[in-house]
Amino acid sequence: MARRPDGLVLDVGGVGYLLAATPSVLRRADAGSEITVETYMHVREDALQLYGFADSDERELFELLLGVQGVGPKVALAIVSGSSPAELRRAIALEDTRRFEAIPGIGRKTAQRVVLELREKLGAGAPTADPIAGAPAGHVVARDALVELGYSVADAERALAGVDPDLAPEERVRLALRRAA
Repeated sequence: MARRPDGLVLDVGGVGYLLAATPSVLRRADAGSEITVETYMHVREDALQLYGFADSDERELFELLLGVQGVGPKVALAIVSGSSPAELRRAIALEDTRRFEAIPGIGRKTAQRVVLELREKLGAGAPTADPIAGAPAGHVVARDALVELGYSVADAERALAGVDPDLAPEERVRLALRRAA
């Protein structure tokens, strides 16, 4: 196996296959030991493309994303690469389109389609709390407030990670800002 800027080259019986992979696969490959990679082959009229994932959850989400209009394999890989499968499922359940809009190549309409179509496929129910009053939807309100203050979506998520989710969104933002200072 050889590392390239655009992925990994797998040597299978003397034939090299370029594998576009998630960051978690690339980290495992950098460790130097033998790894197992979940793969998906995308067949097009003019190309066969191979994609690699650290586990079946990443691959399954990738395949579901390919079923969304306007999402091709490169965008689906970018989505799966940006967050863990659990975080993506949570964002879909909470109808958190901003998490998807923050990914290059995804606009508002595509983000809305991803959330709408995958909510149905994943069987996610509606958020259980009032979006203004508290958790879990209050997390999105607090995170969006931090984004409006200049944080990236990922930095806002990290800032809120250690804050009590039962607090009101305003209090969560205040505590996250205090911890960051």
